[in-house]
Amino acid sequence: MTLADFGALAQPELRMALSRCCGAERWVQAVMVTAPWPDRAALDRCCGAAFAQLERPDWLAAFSHHPRIGERSLQRAAATGTQAWSAQEQAGAASAASTTLDALRAGNEAYEARFGHVYLVCATGRSADELLAFLHERLCHDAPTELAVAAAEQCKITGLRLDRLLDTTAAEALP
Repeated sequence: MTLADFGALAQPELRMALSRCCGAERWVQAVMVTAPWPDRAALDRCCGAAFAQLERPDWLAAFSHHPRIGERSLQRAAATGTQAWSAQEQAGAASAASTTLDALRAGNEAYEARFGHVYLVCATGRSADELLAFLHERLCHDAPTELAVAAAEQCKITGLRLDRLLDTTAAEALP
C-alpha cells in the first residue's frame, strides 16, 4: 500500500493497521491524528514523537502484543493479528536446537520474573544463539535501563512492521 493510501484509510482500518505495528493504544492514537503524511520521513517523525510521549504502562501494553522469543506457539501474536509477522521476525529461532530453545524458555521465565514483562528484542535477522546472548546480557540491567532498552527494541520492530505494511497491498496488510 502506498503511504498516501495508508494515510487515507478510514479511522477503524488505520487504527487496526497501526495496532499491528505497535500495541500501545496511546501511540496508535497519537499517530492516527497526524494522518495523512506527506512522506515517510514525516510519518517516522510522528511515530518518534508519539513514542516520546509513552510511559511505562504504554510500553507494557506494547510489549504484551509480542510472543516470547523462541515460543513455538504464537497465540499472543495471533490474538493481535501479527502472527505471520512474528513468525518472520523470529525465523532465526524457529530452527534452533532444542537445548537452545530450552535455554530461551528458561531465560524468558527469568526475565519476566525480574522485569514483569516479556523479553522484547528486534529478532529480525538474528539467530537463536544471538537472541539468547542478548537475553543474558539484558538480565544484568536494572529495571529502568531495561525498560528503555526494550522500548528502543519496540521502536525498531514498529519501524520494520511499518515497512512491511507499506510494502504490501491493502489486502495483504489488513486482516
